[in-house]
Amino acid sequence: MVSEGTDMFKVIVSKKEVVAAVLPMQEHWLPLSNLDLLLPPVDVGLFFCYQKPNISSSSSSSPDNKLIYSCSFESMVGVLKKALAETLASFYAFGGEVVPNSVGEPELLCNNRGVDFIEAFADVELKHLNLYNPDQTIEGKLVLTKKHGVLAVQVTELKCGGMVVGCTFDHRIADAHSANMFMVSWAQTAAHSSDSDSDTNSKARLPCFRRSLLNPRRPASIHPSIDHMYIPVTALPPPKHAHPEVAAGGAEINNHHDHDHLISRIYYVKAHQLDHLQKAASCIHNHNHGHVNCSNSSSSRTKLESFSAFLWKMVATCHAHDNHDHAQKLCKMGIVVDGRKRLTQGNNNNNNNNNNMESYFGNVLSIPFGSIKVEDLIQKPLHWVAAQVHEFIQAAVTKDHFLGLIDWVEAHRPVPGLARIYATGSQEGPAFVVSSGQRFPVSKVDFGWGRPAFGSYHFPWGGDAGYVMPMPSPSGNGDWVVYMHLSSKHMELIENQAHPVFTPFTFDYLNI
Repeated sequence: MVSEGTDMFKVIVSKKEVVAAVLPMQEHWLPLSNLDLLLPPVDVGLFFCYQKPNISSSSSSSPDNKLIYSCSFESMVGVLKKALAETLASFYAFGGEVVPNSVGEPELLCNNRGVDFIEAFADVELKHLNLYNPDQTIEGKLVLTKKHGVLAVQVTELKCGGMVVGCTFDHRIADAHSANMFMVSWAQTAAHSSDSDSDTNSKARLPCFRRSLLNPRRPASIHPSIDHMYIPVTALPPPKHAHPEVAAGGAEINNHHDHDHLISRIYYVKAHQLDHLQKAASCIHNHNHGHVNCSNSSSSRTKLESFSAFLWKMVATCHAHDNHDHAQKLCKMGIVVDGRKRLTQGNNNNNNNNNNMESYFGNVLSIPFGSIKVEDLIQKPLHWVAAQVHEFIQAAVTKDHFLGLIDWVEAHRPVPGLARIYATGSQEGPAFVVSSGQRFPVSKVDFGWGRPAFGSYHFPWGGDAGYVMPMPSPSGNGDWVVYMHLSSKHMELIENQAHPVFTPFTFDYLNI
């Protein structure tokens, strides 16, 4: 399906500079936590699209606090840079550099090196931007490839007077929770609205860099399930050479089928479709009485579990469509789990530690996964697949799991570890990871000239598995926006077979 919109436009860079924290900073080293050390050196992109503001612009997060100023692109960029310099004083990790220590592990040098800040112009109107295909419109155009430091920013003026704010950050330093905190704080600093909206202010908390919150235990206690989820890089199998010519002569000849590479697409899913999936995933067929029970609270599934189970079935179906020997193939799916709340379990009398974990800046993630035969995923009903999703997630939603994962990294240092599904996921069949972006604060990234018309992560992560992130729609009506990075052949079949669940995104959806 071809989305309306264009990816044929030029981006012209007009200015490059470095924005550093406004306050002088004592240079110091910040070690990465054991959970940071599980991340490979990959960058994460995210972007926010804004319509042309009015001359008198009211901050949507503070309707009583009108910001009257010239809404020229130059003046808005000035606001962004000034607020960024102020925000980096607290979020100083984003203004540093990652360097190896004496044993080769990455560490963060907090030297106020600053953030590369690029100003650009794109000869395209917002409503004509083809976000359905971010590989062509976002990657390297509106979200730049970071060359230095931890964070890079590009602000692009559009032909219609709108704007795109694109950011790229080093995943070893921050996860999505951390990046979301930063974006809200940056926006509030720009809009000067933190005092007038207590709810927004509570979200724009100051970051906590207290690494001792994630110290390993003495003695260590590591559950065997962690060896199923993670692998030291020294235990990885040798890289697969797609062509004998590579191994023999060193010349890389691309014989990959064009339909088998990973591509990125953005879809939307209507709220009623999500409700339907959740209801179907929560139903259990009673064989003794011949009826379906959808009211059993013990079998109720979340929207994320239900959506993930549906996608798992679809990927397996697509794989079978293209592979006649699929019967014994395995299809793997991982779910990213944030450990912040899990690590505060049992800390009822320590509110300080609980608050610190909620505002902790860094990576606090685990990726449990399930592995099921393609044939079973196709034949079993959705509620059975959703139950498998629920079951494998349970292995990683405890305090003991995250403490054990910290201990596991410590036991293998300085040898790095990786999530197995990222490193070797597709060896036995298709594999992908779902990461919930339901806390993506798209409505709160208001720099003073209105909420974003659209926002999304962009993460072609380079792993051995696909990556999917469902986020709340900017419409605020319960719909989801879904970023998908999957095999092109699977994506095409999913569009054809899962319509109308997945609808290619266009700005018509948002009435722009």
